[in-house]
Amino acid sequence: MYQSEATQFLNSLKEQNPQIEAGQQAGRALLWDKRPVNLAESSDQQKARVKQTPYVYYQTF
Repeated sequence: MYQSEATQFLNSLKEQNPQIEAGQQAGRALLWDKRPVNLAESSDQQKARVKQTPYVYYQTF
């Protein structure tokens, strides 16, 4: 099966440093994986929001 030079390089790098993949997974979890949303808490937060006026720069006091 054909493997490009880049793929061969990455495979050899991962063989030499097995901890690289764990670091990649930790970085992915840090930036992309999100905690599950609690629906009850989310609805409470939506109810507690203060409504914004249509034109925020003009306030009547």
